[in-house]
Amino acid sequence: MPHASVVIFASVVSLFSLVPLGFIVWITIQTGWHQVIALVFRGRVGELLVNTVLLEVCTIPLSILLAVTLAWLTERTDIPHARLWSWLAVAPLAVPAFVHSYAWVSLVPGMRGLWSGVLVSVLAYYPFLYLPVAAALRRLDPAIEDAAASLGLNPWRVFFRAVLPQLRLAICGGSLLIGLHLLSEYGLFVMIRFDTFATAIVDQFQSAYNSPAANMLGGVLVLSCLLLLGLETLIRGNERYARVGSGAARPADRRRLGWMVLPAVALPIATAVLTIGVPFVTLARWLVIGGLGIWNAEVSSTFLQTIGLAIVGGILATVAAAPMAWLSVRAPGRLQRVLEACHYYVGSLPGVVVALALVSITVRLILPLYQTFATLLLAYVLLFLPRAMVGLRASIAQAPVELERAAMALGRTPAQAMRQITMRLAAPGAAASVALVALGITNELTATLMLSPNGTETLATKFWSLTSEIDYVSAAPYAFMMVVLSLPLTLLLYMQSKRTSGQ
Repeated sequence: MPHASVVIFASVVSLFSLVPLGFIVWITIQTGWHQVIALVFRGRVGELLVNTVLLEVCTIPLSILLAVTLAWLTERTDIPHARLWSWLAVAPLAVPAFVHSYAWVSLVPGMRGLWSGVLVSVLAYYPFLYLPVAAALRRLDPAIEDAAASLGLNPWRVFFRAVLPQLRLAICGGSLLIGLHLLSEYGLFVMIRFDTFATAIVDQFQSAYNSPAANMLGGVLVLSCLLLLGLETLIRGNERYARVGSGAARPADRRRLGWMVLPAVALPIATAVLTIGVPFVTLARWLVIGGLGIWNAEVSSTFLQTIGLAIVGGILATVAAAPMAWLSVRAPGRLQRVLEACHYYVGSLPGVVVALALVSITVRLILPLYQTFATLLLAYVLLFLPRAMVGLRASIAQAPVELERAAMALGRTPAQAMRQITMRLAAPGAAASVALVALGITNELTATLMLSPNGTETLATKFWSLTSEIDYVSAAPYAFMMVVLSLPLTLLLYMQSKRTSGQ
């Protein structure tokens, strides 16, 4: 039986994670059904809904096509320098989405509208699909393909009949992640002047704090997230993907490209140019134009403020996630699964909804906490709680439970054994969780814009304020520093993908 204090702590964090959802329900009841219907069923919401559906419908299939093609080329063919192309396929994650948009708008000032949004979104987010698909291809038993080929299927039919169905989980998971990012993204779409729910909510908030219109748009956005989660579950289905045996020990045979090698190499080269080349060339251009004068004391102070918030937020999120991570590994059960779901669901909510909930609650109930560091850090804990859980769970699972039992046999309480034994052994995973959360905070924009105290600037918000003034030269150092800080996260994700697939 898990120690009561651990369960209580995890329950408190779970209840806290339900605040955004509870806020939507509460504000709906307070607003009244007649006004809710008037605010939700209006032309503006319909326009935003159409924009959102078109964005999702156009972006996700194109991302799937690009990611699966690149994954197949790098994992299943004899394409030259496969490791280099594999790394370059993941590298766009080091560039925040709104920096991608900044680079493209700088290069092509007339970019705006749906198709511009689709282009930049595909380039910024397709690695979320490439990573799981490439990992799934590395783990896939090559005997499945051999069996299909022995039945007379040509290579194309082997891929579509035997390989692609085995990638369904990876494709669904990556597509869900991209879909949720599209719902929550703000900076990317503002720069290309394409209206989404996130941009409309921030506009409403900036024009009238705590307006019913912004709150109801937040409610529609939450429903969109839940609908997307349900749709992913439906498409994923209940098929079995695991097998009892370990499968073939040999690696899969790589297909010879032959005369197709040149067009095959052209695809990752073109992708790297568009996803990495354009942002870095644009940043280099503005940095050269600005010279040393743009690297002033304000850049240093903003960098230090960002690092400070990121480290404190990372530590708080990891501490908050620790009890639940321990329970999920050491004492799984119905209650623990419910509490764990509460920890994870909040990661699917857009930052603008979490910020809107905290703004309304602090303004209505605890005004002294409005636009304080405490509220901003609480928002970071909520937004990045799932990231902290991922690293902690894996590390705690690797710590032998027998050591905890031995400590308790020597007089330690379960809480003391967890703190003094397990968490020390799980320290590398905890450090990785802190780093993942910290790097997420570095690039977070909407919640920081809405909740940060007056005078507080992060790299993301300072970059955003300068680009809003069309001062691309002065914004370049802040974009560059965000990319530099994001590189370790990208490398960590890439290495983790290799480890989970046994390479």
